Amino acid sequence: MIRPRQVWRMLHIQRVLLKHGLDELVSATHLFRPVAWLRRIPGLGISKAARARPMGVRIREAMVELGPIFVKFGQALSTRRDLLPREIADELAKLQDRVPPFPAEETHRQLAAAYKRPLEELFARFDDEPLAAASIAQVHTACLPDGREAIVKVLRPGVRAQIRRDVDVLHALAGLAERYWSEARRLRPREVVREFDNTLMNELDLMREAANAAQLRRNFEGSPLLYVPEVYWDWCRPGVLVMERIHGINIGQTARLHEAGIDMRRLAANGVEIFFTQVFRHNFFHADMHPGNIFVNPENPAQPQYIAVDFGIVGSLSASDQQYLAESFLAFFKRDYQRVARLHVESGWLAPGTRIDEVESAFRTVCEPIFNKPLKDISFGQFLVRLFTVARQFEMEVQPQLILLEKTLLNVEGLGRELYPDLDLWETAQPILEEWMRERVSGRAIVERLREQLPEVGETIQELPQALHAILQRAAAGKLQVEVKHPGLEPLRAELRAGRRQRWRSSAGGALLIGGVLWLGLQTTPPAAGWALLIAGLALFLLSRPGSSS
Repeated sequence: MIRPRQVWRMLHIQRVLLKHGLDELVSATHLFRPVAWLRRIPGLGISKAARARPMGVRIREAMVELGPIFVKFGQALSTRRDLLPREIADELAKLQDRVPPFPAEETHRQLAAAYKRPLEELFARFDDEPLAAASIAQVHTACLPDGREAIVKVLRPGVRAQIRRDVDVLHALAGLAERYWSEARRLRPREVVREFDNTLMNELDLMREAANAAQLRRNFEGSPLLYVPEVYWDWCRPGVLVMERIHGINIGQTARLHEAGIDMRRLAANGVEIFFTQVFRHNFFHADMHPGNIFVNPENPAQPQYIAVDFGIVGSLSASDQQYLAESFLAFFKRDYQRVARLHVESGWLAPGTRIDEVESAFRTVCEPIFNKPLKDISFGQFLVRLFTVARQFEMEVQPQLILLEKTLLNVEGLGRELYPDLDLWETAQPILEEWMRERVSGRAIVERLREQLPEVGETIQELPQALHAILQRAAAGKLQVEVKHPGLEPLRAELRAGRRQRWRSSAGGALLIGGVLWLGLQTTPPAAGWALLIAGLALFLLSRPGSSS
């Protein structure tokens, strides 16, 4: 149920939209139509002064007044200049790091509360004028006592309560949607809002952001593609983040990039490579890649290096989601639409009884027009809209765990479009994915995964004698099998038999794998016998997976 305070918040949203002359948005939003009479109340209607200002300015100012969630929505929209009029996109881009700052006195108060020490003892210099101000925090420059230049990120006062208030409204609306909207079962609004809620709450913990930055820095240590600034842990607190100060050209300043002689094609391609490397090789990706968070090191214009900041939102995928996504991307690249359809059914994203040929035909219809074109002629946003149309046709459920990935991919495409419109996103990504897939099935990778699984397999093998002893005891006592005649139990018996076969295969596969590893590790001759044991064990392991043929 929607509580009175949530209704009041929705009324407040409408009042702010009307105040800024955005009555067309109110009229277009079905939830607000029943209270459209508000515009007739004196003081709540649209002023002539509001209407006189450009639309982009009105939208930006309304989002700032409505709070952090609306600012973040505006940031996301600003990266898709292909979907917005340029004057609106330019105004929304100001939300990336030019939100009105809070006073220096409030910054000092929060720092004193966090450190319990005077500011003069913490920093050799602290600059009261913020370097940047965004929806959740603002950043100041400072100098540490040892002379290192740093940035100090401080949460906005009251931001947690503001976000909690608006997310509660989203939870209530999601509940109503699941109750009354026929599409809700497939789109799973509760789970989507829950994912959004978790992401925002994590972003409010600056110690978590520091840990994210440290992990990303380790992943790209020494890489020419991406530089991640160092975290100064001794100065970090849950509401304060202190990091190395970086210097570079903001990626949104394309004129400066051209003046610096940056190879724009290489820069755009590197951005795609960084994205796919994070998602598939590291399984840890920066999920807030709007232009306010990305800079370019101009020292080597022919091989430009990205510099990332703001690590509050990161994502990762399960091993199965990684595998299915990589195979799906590659199948798309090869236009193997039957494989794409089968992967969607096998992954559980489509119902098991879905006809493969119909899904294949639908994917072919959507994808064929986009291939063999440069990025400037492809709108990935429109492509996703058409894919969602296919999804609705086959009742494909939304995967909440993939929302961050989709958002990041849209950001990457938006950046690529600005930097080098002729870049072919698909052509750039395909070799990266193919190399990852080759590494996944290489002998070294298989042996490494076996080495990681040895403790678990060894424990299973140790339990085998005890299990066999128990079975023999039950057989000797005549209690091994109880026959119950009932036709409804036959499917259950078949499932149990399949489970027994899978457990036997898993145990036998484990024993063979251990034997093979030991054979090769002890350099026993002939080595071919060791590889034969490994391959046989791996085959049994694959057969023991759920869904494998019996």
